[in-house]
Amino acid sequence: MKQKTKVAVGIGILIIYMLSMISFASAVIVNANFITIFPGEEGKITIEVDNNENFDIEDVSVSLILAEIPFTVVGSSEKSIDDLDEDDDDRATFTIRASSDIVPGDYSIPYLLEYTNSDDDESFEKEGTFGIRVSAKTDIDFTAEVNENAIVGEQGRITLEVVNKGLGDIKSVSVQIFPSGFELLSKDEIFIGTVNPDDTDIATFDVFYRSSNPTLSATIEYKDFDNQDQIQTVSIPLKVYTREEALELGLISQSSTGIYIGLGIALAIAWIIYRRVKKKRKNKQQGKVENDKKKY
Repeated sequence: MKQKTKVAVGIGILIIYMLSMISFASAVIVNANFITIFPGEEGKITIEVDNNENFDIEDVSVSLILAEIPFTVVGSSEKSIDDLDEDDDDRATFTIRASSDIVPGDYSIPYLLEYTNSDDDESFEKEGTFGIRVSAKTDIDFTAEVNENAIVGEQGRITLEVVNKGLGDIKSVSVQIFPSGFELLSKDEIFIGTVNPDDTDIATFDVFYRSSNPTLSATIEYKDFDNQDQIQTVSIPLKVYTREEALELGLISQSSTGIYIGLGIALAIAWIIYRRVKKKRKNKQQGKVENDKKKY
């Protein structure tokens, strides 16, 4: 019975010791502010260390572990914090830079916290991570063009090209057009969808040109990399030619239909005149013959 009692007491002491270690380990809390930076740019991370236990800790240091992620620390990757009394806290600030070719997204930054129990000089380590976001600056360009033979008074086609020059996707892209100098023959709004980085997409509209200097005015709505709604407006002048200008520039060739019709009419008139003259001569000759017969 005494042996069982000793075993039970030993197990109880072990459990209490393990719980005390868990309690101690959980007593030091690390918090970091969540920041958003852009590729190739810097941002400041502030790490707060809280001592929530009823004893003091000393030789506190925080290190960032960036060996396997596309970030670098500007300055030292390790910061020392003075002794922390019970229920005390302190902060360490790091400046980190994102790689210029980093893929935008959410990243976890590993850290290592080291400290010593000031009562018995026992050293401890605590590992963890905190989040950071690398966003993508929106950089969109627009170009517009008309169909090859854009002639005033004729039907044609206008194309608006959306160029994503940024590092992140733009999503739910839609284009609404407002006619100026032309009549819209198709619907005025087109949904494009997602345009990837270094990629383009187009919206094409069927039109009837009314002026030689129309303007493409459009509103482009989309969601940026952070899923925020954005609106941009564009106003792009276009060049449309009159038929005379297009002929002079060799953009179109003169139609031969009119020439053929005119030539046909001229030939028909000439044929009619020829037939009448011939008939008139024939009648004149017949009259002369009859007169000669009467004389004899």
